[in-house]
Amino acid sequence: MSAVRLTVAQAVVRFLAAQHSERDGQRQRLIEGCFGIFGHGNVAGIGQALLQDELGGAGGRDEDGRPGLPYVLARNEQAMVHTAVAYARQRDRLTTWACTASVGPGSTNMVTGAALATINRLPVLLLPSSTFATRAAGPLLQELEHPVSPDITVNDSFRPVSRFYDEVRRPEQLPSILMAAMRVLTDPAETGAVTISLPQDVQAEAHDWPEELFTERVWQVRRPPAEPGLLDEAARLIRASRRPMIVAGGGVHYSEAEEALERLCATTGIPVAESQAGKGSLLHGNPALLGALGSTGTTAAKAIAAQADLVIGIGTRYQDFTTASRTAFAADGVHFVNVNISPFDAVKHAGLMVVADAREAITALTERLDGWSVTRDYRDEVVGLVTEWDAAVDAWHQPGVEVTDALPEGRLTQGQVLGVVQELSGERDVVLCAAGSMPGDLHKTWRVRDRRGYHVEYGYSCMGYEVPASIGIRLADPTREVFAMVGDGGYLMMPTELVTAVQERVKVIVVLVQNHGFHSIGSLSESLGSQRFGTAYRERGSSGRLDGDVLPVDLAANARSLGATVIEAGDRDDLVAAVTEAMAAPDDAGPIVIHVQTDPFVHAPDSASWWDVPVSEVSELTSTREAYTDYLDHKRHQRSYLDPPR
Repeated sequence: MSAVRLTVAQAVVRFLAAQHSERDGQRQRLIEGCFGIFGHGNVAGIGQALLQDELGGAGGRDEDGRPGLPYVLARNEQAMVHTAVAYARQRDRLTTWACTASVGPGSTNMVTGAALATINRLPVLLLPSSTFATRAAGPLLQELEHPVSPDITVNDSFRPVSRFYDEVRRPEQLPSILMAAMRVLTDPAETGAVTISLPQDVQAEAHDWPEELFTERVWQVRRPPAEPGLLDEAARLIRASRRPMIVAGGGVHYSEAEEALERLCATTGIPVAESQAGKGSLLHGNPALLGALGSTGTTAAKAIAAQADLVIGIGTRYQDFTTASRTAFAADGVHFVNVNISPFDAVKHAGLMVVADAREAITALTERLDGWSVTRDYRDEVVGLVTEWDAAVDAWHQPGVEVTDALPEGRLTQGQVLGVVQELSGERDVVLCAAGSMPGDLHKTWRVRDRRGYHVEYGYSCMGYEVPASIGIRLADPTREVFAMVGDGGYLMMPTELVTAVQERVKVIVVLVQNHGFHSIGSLSESLGSQRFGTAYRERGSSGRLDGDVLPVDLAANARSLGATVIEAGDRDDLVAAVTEAMAAPDDAGPIVIHVQTDPFVHAPDSASWWDVPVSEVSELTSTREAYTDYLDHKRHQRSYLDPPR
């Protein structure tokens, strides 16, 4: 057996460059490249290995002349994980990026990104550096000295937020760790953040590796079918139901099951409501599409869910927003059929567990339901409810609608901003958002025209995701315009990756909505009796409270200083011109930021669905006491959703 002498870091880079995933005969690189920020923990390890690879060393170059593992310099460690995660989601989880950071704060900055990836079931490979395995020079700069367990490092904080975690303390451990890591990255049920902790001395240590470690390896992404008996039982329950509905989650997209779902709905008439991750499972205009479900849902989905006697969850984990904190499905004796590739999610609500790939299960169910359909009255009811909701959305999008007497002359509402982007963007373009009020508004009102045209991160609801994620989406598919919708609160959390977009000439269109505070949490605070406390960006006034003038912060100037092209829009005509100009810019234009001010007190049409956020049980404030009374009323409608015996 021939051997190759490389450092641990060089072996990692060369191994990753040779990994591929394959599903349905389609093969692609598993690790597209490596984002990184160097410090003393990785500059001479992974950093040196990436340099050597870029110069044509350890990994060689691929058929397109690229390094084996292309490197991109990021500006924030958390942000680069977001970029990798967004890339993976846009590629249906079949390929992702690695992320490397230095010892201490560099590595722990990635923990938030790891949590986001794992919660959303999205693959990303993290290579945090660690302190010396030999302890030869301890205590090191940035080392956590634990008085009871010296082997504990700050990297142990990755354990609860990773689907796989291990540390390479000896070179001999590396092959088995790498193989285990690739298995998790390509497992559709187990995927998430995969973390390999690399002590800085071990990274630079040389070892004789078997040549076979670096040969091309293809990891099959499985499509497990459902057990026939369970499919038979699911079909029996559906045939026996009068008002079934489907809840489509992210698993529909990740298994590329949209066409299979469309066929099932066309033949059976079962209506479909969507979670945030599942939005776009059916495209706008499909007669079976109810739209968004739950706390940020439509009136149509709420009405059907309230009377559904059978809920068929496909690829959903039934997040509290999806179930309106377990109040959405209100019918006595409602049953659940849960189709999910993960048993962990399939068991929820004690429903019938159909553990399978979504596309495989939907196709098999369609065959078993041949000749069966819901009633014509039920189909007509769905269409009528959706038509009413669409009319409300049309009104919200339009300019000149009398929404508030306090709206300044020419000032846009958030709905009008979204309406302009909806009108002018192309069918294949991507709208992107994360935390704040806009994810809810988009979930309720955005009309998806392409299966990859909607990208909202709401599993972790992480402020600051938008700008770095937009880079990941554009890198995943440069043929699509990417509109990152972000409020001033989210923008201020993580604008730094605009610099990375400038560096890589990645064209993204960031629509920066300035409403001088936290729009979403302000509204939530008010509804909970906390009077929007601490949610507005204002100077400290004479009373000693944050109730003075609006802060003199110029976010447009900030974006311009980071190298972005900035267009400021004052009214609707300006916004139309700005979006048109941005879309016409060349593909290598880099980031374009459209800055627009909106009124935060104008809200989207609402389904009046609930979200369980506890209210103070006792208070001196009348507003809080009233909110608590309302909270108790909603709690009375909350259900356990333990599916009754069938």
